Amino acid sequence: MTGADADPFRCLLRVRYAECDAQGVVFNPRYGEYVEVAVTEFVRALGFGDDFVAGRLDYQLVRQTIEWRAPARFDDVIAAAVRAAHIGNTSFRLGVDFARADDGAALASAETVYVVVDSALRKRAVPDAFRAALETGAPGIETDLAAWRRAAGG
Repeated sequence: MTGADADPFRCLLRVRYAECDAQGVVFNPRYGEYVEVAVTEFVRALGFGDDFVAGRLDYQLVRQTIEWRAPARFDDVIAAAVRAAHIGNTSFRLGVDFARADDGAALASAETVYVVVDSALRKRAVPDAFRAALETGAPGIETDLAAWRRAAGG
């Protein structure tokens, strides 16, 4: 187990009312959106945010699987822990584990395969610097998009 696995990057998200279904829980496709938000913040934490925004680094989703364990509800704060699960020649796989921030209850997990592409959307090799950053991860870094730490007094 690496340091990144023991203390992975986390992105805190607050469930908004519009993200809930008629049952009062987060509507299942919203987790795909949560993955993208958390992965974008992870890429920023790795130091590649500017490269991604400027188009010097780009990737496309190839496959995503999500397993649900428990419901999240309006105003819950979800902690999305992101880690690299595998890095290939042109693709990489990220795992995201979702838990309720206040009690740690496991909510869902996602696994997403991305392929690195150039500006013409052709597959290209995972850049060496990005590969090294994915391997290291962003252990101990937390992005709080929920303003939870301020609200919880933590």
